[in-house]
Amino acid sequence: MSANDLPQTPRSDRAAASPLEGRQRTGTHDSAFLKACRREPVPHTPVWFMRQAGRSLPEYRKVREGIAMLDSCMRPELVTEITLQPVRRHNVDAAIYFSDIVVPLKAIGIDLDIKPGIGPVVENPIRTRADLEQLRALEPGDVSYVTEAIGLLVRELGSTPLIGFAGAPFTLASYLVEGGPSRNHERTKALMYGDPQLWADLLDRLADITAAFLKVQIEAGASAVQLFDSWVGALSPADYRRSVMPASTKVFQAVEGLGVPRIHFGVGTGELLGLMGEAGADVVGVDWRVPLDEAARRVGPGKALQGNIDPAVLFAPREAVETKAAEVLDAAAGLEGHIFNLGHGVLPSTDPDALTRLVEYVHTRTAR
Repeated sequence: MSANDLPQTPRSDRAAASPLEGRQRTGTHDSAFLKACRREPVPHTPVWFMRQAGRSLPEYRKVREGIAMLDSCMRPELVTEITLQPVRRHNVDAAIYFSDIVVPLKAIGIDLDIKPGIGPVVENPIRTRADLEQLRALEPGDVSYVTEAIGLLVRELGSTPLIGFAGAPFTLASYLVEGGPSRNHERTKALMYGDPQLWADLLDRLADITAAFLKVQIEAGASAVQLFDSWVGALSPADYRRSVMPASTKVFQAVEGLGVPRIHFGVGTGELLGLMGEAGADVVGVDWRVPLDEAARRVGPGKALQGNIDPAVLFAPREAVETKAAEVLDAAAGLEGHIFNLGHGVLPSTDPDALTRLVEYVHTRTAR
């Protein structure tokens, strides 16, 4: 598959001079998604889905057949095709760059792999100060395939924004310390409580790596970025503020001057929503456990919210899905800015048509 084989999305000018200039010239600035991020009036509530490019799509399974996950993340033309698939199928208001949160770790030489049915597995976990030497700085040349893929995507997406993303320092640290996914994060918490200085140094290095990875994506043309802190809901607010928030804040501050909205999302973070907004995000993602009006109260003014229908709702009949979507939209009616999304990622066995119908329902119901 070559870039010329991909379905073309019309745009007025395919000869943008530079990535940042190109992003402005394609008109993403005035898109419903970016307007909502900036808490400006929108023509309709914008919609995109976490994991919208993935196993729920038969076209995704076809192009990924026989290709390992990390290998697929390093093939620009394949990344472009996969990222575009849900935009074509669902008419979502934003694309999200197809990758994985461990890609920057792999790029700097961490010995890891993504095992089917398990997730990221790290060969040499980080548990001592000497282990920190595995974490060198990330240079743009380490992820040149990301720059190439985003360049291809910006040209194809035209006025549709592209969201870049990265894993947050805490979640990356958990994978590195545990050696893989963990239900209780016992080694992670043991390090955080038992050696606070080593923990702080670990997260600080990961903050630098994460910020560098986001900068690469923004400079290549991403219109917004999302920081995924998938596991941070395992912490109390006091632990988050003391042991995690400084690193997340460092990431957000590092990209603050690059002119794109910053989204912060975690799972099970109802008790942390205010702190997550305080860390520096422009948009706070909310899972399905907290209604959006209550989430707005916890986050406070000056932030847009993203979410938050339960991904499992999509397995119910159409009328039930629309009823739950209406509840989300009603709870969001008074928000300064709202981006409709699931409370977590699309489940692999989701019917793609249910997603397409949900996008159409939200667009129609909120048309202004």
